[in-house]
Amino acid sequence: MSEGAAATKVTGEPEPASARPSRVRNFDPLKPPTDKPQSYYDDIKKKFAEERDVRLGYRPEGKAQYITDLEKDAALAKYEIDPFAEPFRERAPITDFVEVLCIGGGFSALLTAARLRERGVESIRIVERGADVGGTWYWNRYPGIACDTPSYDYIPLLDEMGKVPPRYYASGPEIYAHCQEIAKKYDLYRLAVFQTTVTSTTWDETRKLWRVRTDRGDDMTARFVVIANGTLSQPKLSRIDGMEDFKGHSFHTSRFDYQYTGQNLENLKDKVVGIIGTGASAVQIIPRVGAAAKELYVFQRTPSAIDFRDDVETDPDWAASLTPGWQRERRMTHMRGPQRTEDEKAALAALDREEKIRRQENLNIEHMMRIHRRVDEIVKDKATAEALKPWYMHRCKRPTYDDVYLPTYNRPNVHLVHTDGKGINKITGKGPVFEGKEYPLDLLIYATGFVVQKTGIYNEIRGVGGLELNDKYKDGMRTVFGIHSTGYPNLFIMGGYQASFQFNLTFMLQTQADHIAECVKYVRDHGHTTIDAAADTEQWWVDEVIRNRGRTNRNKECTPGYYNFEGEDQKRQDGNYNGTFLQYFEHMTHVRGNIAQHFDFG
Repeated sequence: MSEGAAATKVTGEPEPASARPSRVRNFDPLKPPTDKPQSYYDDIKKKFAEERDVRLGYRPEGKAQYITDLEKDAALAKYEIDPFAEPFRERAPITDFVEVLCIGGGFSALLTAARLRERGVESIRIVERGADVGGTWYWNRYPGIACDTPSYDYIPLLDEMGKVPPRYYASGPEIYAHCQEIAKKYDLYRLAVFQTTVTSTTWDETRKLWRVRTDRGDDMTARFVVIANGTLSQPKLSRIDGMEDFKGHSFHTSRFDYQYTGQNLENLKDKVVGIIGTGASAVQIIPRVGAAAKELYVFQRTPSAIDFRDDVETDPDWAASLTPGWQRERRMTHMRGPQRTEDEKAALAALDREEKIRRQENLNIEHMMRIHRRVDEIVKDKATAEALKPWYMHRCKRPTYDDVYLPTYNRPNVHLVHTDGKGINKITGKGPVFEGKEYPLDLLIYATGFVVQKTGIYNEIRGVGGLELNDKYKDGMRTVFGIHSTGYPNLFIMGGYQASFQFNLTFMLQTQADHIAECVKYVRDHGHTTIDAAADTEQWWVDEVIRNRGRTNRNKECTPGYYNFEGEDQKRQDGNYNGTFLQYFEHMTHVRGNIAQHFDFG
């Protein structure tokens, strides 16, 4: 099947690619080169660099271009208010003890808690800022929300839950319901505390416990703490002069206000709507709002790369053929990746580093030029089409997969305001202003994303000796697998930096959850009280992260985004582990197999 062809069924096991093209872009350097001269690729790379420099020139301040502490600003605090929760109810402060406390209620917490339950841990509490479990799938309920990773890979614990998803891609409500089902199956609601934000997590050296305080006056203690509130959970806003003066209605995408729009957006039929941002959330929202609103103005700084989606129903015969363990085997097959022949291994070894990089970059450019051609094939207005073309390498920014986004710009009521890297820098009482033109709006939706966190959100974490975790990290992050940090016994951080970065995040989180559950089990089974990463093990992992980073100038060459800290320079260890996912998994497995050598126990 050609790359752009539509699939009709999802069949074959374990790889759905037998029925449709793979979403994985490895850019194999052994792939035969095209007949294009190298100058063709060099010219496009030059264009990529020019576009990056435009963005950096307009917003050189990096992450500081965003407002992140919304709650501390009286005029902006409304953008963090939960529109889905029941009215806030006062309750008595909680001062009890639990064995394991998970800060956050998304997949990180659910997967870890499930594995701990399977190993006999009964006292598990989830403390969650929202009013239910679900994490990102609780907060993000905007119209059109769905996952960009195949459901058979993304939705975890399918074997354990006895489920096969009905479609290749799962919708947001389906995933949210799955989170609730996990919490019910593993009895995680019993001790859970919702509408509660952890504000401090402090190690009590005398009692060998963590003291956890919240904004509800709670003063709980726990033997083990799992920081599971995600790296992209706190909404942010761009710094735009006058945003507090806007007289119309406004909200952030993660707080979608259906009371204003109507559950099916029916209230927008006589409204002029603006959306600031064209990232992953906006790509899914814009087609739905465009179809419902009187007029829609999309304010774009940098376009997303829009690949085909071709969602299909699950083949019932394939689903019926699955045997126990099918999801794990499928995921492990993806982790192991393509298996090379001896001849291929020899050919790869014969290529020097520069040649490998050159070939991979050329294939990356070919992929992005196919994205460009797709824009030209779909969008009728040529100026709009040009503005929608992304000029950067694949995965410099999060790739998106959608079949209705680009056609939306053919609607007469949808207007793209391309700011060519500048962004909107002024909002009046009527609406945004760009290059002297004011755009009066009834509704303004901020699709401006989330704060990228290195440690706990809203939470001050103090370990042995009272050292705050951010202070430890100020000269460079120091962890083991992104999970443990020496001096913070019985503390586990999930989904953070120095871990493996995977587009299918839940699989990576599952490997971390399995690791954490095994560590806790070891402590309990061997009569220990604490587990803390040995200093030499921490140094080994920091060195391993550094060794696998900085092999190319990819981050610096990318257009600014949250993948590269908005273009800010970072210490080499402050980022993801860039070895393969299989290497990351094998490192964790090896360390657990020799756990007494790598951890200090008390």
